[in-house]
Amino acid sequence: MMPDSDEYVIRPAGPRDAQLVARQRAAMFRDMGSVSPEDAELLRSASEPWLSGLLANGDYIGWLVEHRRIVVAGGGILIRESGPVPGCYRVGRWGHIANLYTEPGHRRRGLARRLMKTILDWCVAHDIDDVTLAASDEGRPLYESLGFKSTSEMSLSK
Repeated sequence: MMPDSDEYVIRPAGPRDAQLVARQRAAMFRDMGSVSPEDAELLRSASEPWLSGLLANGDYIGWLVEHRRIVVAGGGILIRESGPVPGCYRVGRWGHIANLYTEPGHRRRGLARRLMKTILDWCVAHDIDDVTLAASDEGRPLYESLGFKSTSEMSLSK
């Protein structure tokens, strides 16, 4: 059965989608005020080959939301090995959710929540031990409603 033309459909992202994911990544940082429109374009072009490689080798698992066959939202998770830590005395897998973005005209329709549920369900099915993300002020209520807690993590930027 064909989906209704007003329906939103989530599909996996592949290496051929690196350009779309890079565009959403740059738009996300632009919309948060982290980069200017000019720097957003630089970020997009720098992100595309990086994302293409990650999508190809499975270190980034992504999903895209289509509406009438046009991509309007997306997100994914970066996967890496993690060493043994207190409480988990084996080599494990860590995931960092990234690039969660919805085009402005499609916001407030539950798409970010659907993407997050898709990502978190994938994490359970693939035995991801620890899941992190960086929350914008706008996204924080969604992440908290899904069980995420603020941590004491610190950062040093160049």
